[in-house]
Amino acid sequence: MNRGVSFQTAPLTPAVKWLLIINVAIWFLLQVMVEGFAKIPVTSYLSLVPGKVLFNFEIWQLFTYMFVHSMQVTHILFNMLMLWFFGAELEQRWGTKFFLTYYFSSGVGAAIIYCVGVWGYALATGSETGLIVPVVGASGAIFGLLLAQGIIFGERIVYFFMLFPMKNKWFVALMGAVQFASMMTSSVTGGEVAYLAHLGGIVAGFITLQVKAWFTRQDFKKKAKNKGRNLRLVVDNEKKSDKPPKYWN
Repeated sequence: MNRGVSFQTAPLTPAVKWLLIINVAIWFLLQVMVEGFAKIPVTSYLSLVPGKVLFNFEIWQLFTYMFVHSMQVTHILFNMLMLWFFGAELEQRWGTKFFLTYYFSSGVGAAIIYCVGVWGYALATGSETGLIVPVVGASGAIFGLLLAQGIIFGERIVYFFMLFPMKNKWFVALMGAVQFASMMTSSVTGGEVAYLAHLGGIVAGFITLQVKAWFTRQDFKKKAKNKGRNLRLVVDNEKKSDKPPKYWN
């Protein structure tokens, strides 16, 4: 074993556990059973279709697309494993409340960036294919989790393809570069993979962390300012106590 490399099993934290349950339940009960056998188009109603969001104002799709997946079992299996591996440790560190805020901010932010990007691409090229192709999956939110892992646990050693050791921050940077290169070689809509949504999750996650850092700094400054005022009050009181009251004169 290489020095500095540790192996540990990711815990199953509350929010991650329920996200796993909800995602798998929606996929199996609604998509496989209801849609597959009863032929009720659940996926088309919940998936992200940029044209419907932008022009028909079906804005719930910005949120619901994260909970539906393709019929290929490998799609939901890979996403749920990544949610568990990347998300559980972050929930332990942040707490459930901010973890869920970050997860959904990354996912919804990825959807917004994807819709705007596809619309801009359509205006620039005249191709409206991306506006009507549905996008499904939790990958946007998961790439946000990946970014947070790279920032918070950047010095940790991971194995790329289980063979090549590298620091976590470089692994995340490499994954982002791969997504960007893949998008540039397959158009903004990404063919069968929405690479722009993956990059959107990274961008949305970064913005969310910056907003959190700003509020943390403001809260720290406010507490420091209040503490300074209290200290000055104590000093002033001590100074006054050294002087005799006026009626002593």
